[in-house]
Amino acid sequence: MSAKFFLDTNIVVYTFDASAPKKKRCAQELVEQALRDREGVVSTQVVQEFLNVATTKFSVPMKLSDAQQYLQDVLGPLCSVFPSIDLFRQALSIQQDTQYSFYDSLIIGGALQAGCETLYSEDLQHGQQIRGLTVMNPFTATV
Repeated sequence: MSAKFFLDTNIVVYTFDASAPKKKRCAQELVEQALRDREGVVSTQVVQEFLNVATTKFSVPMKLSDAQQYLQDVLGPLCSVFPSIDLFRQALSIQQDTQYSFYDSLIIGGALQAGCETLYSEDLQHGQQIRGLTVMNPFTATV
């Protein structure tokens, strides 16, 4: 049985990044595993950030119809963390303890709220333990 894991926005974005083929392949494997094993999760924050980046910042922005399909097929099934006052309180507490930005703290809080053991992110400190959650950069061996 595999342990629950959380995917930060940057992991989902890399699934479309042709300029970084090793990262793209690694990210695609994580998303596929998340969907297949039903152990990977994202939050509404990840959904919002990804859709914004994909439709406005990709070198070739994703068509809205393609974004709608990706939302239905990938992001929707993975999304299990939704905004709440308790999540915001936890993020503020994490921010105070770690000095991470509020939005990074919200990602960490979402992973904790979902009961994840691992948070896959390129943006946070690899190997760091936060309240029982381990931050892992899945690209450390693939770059």
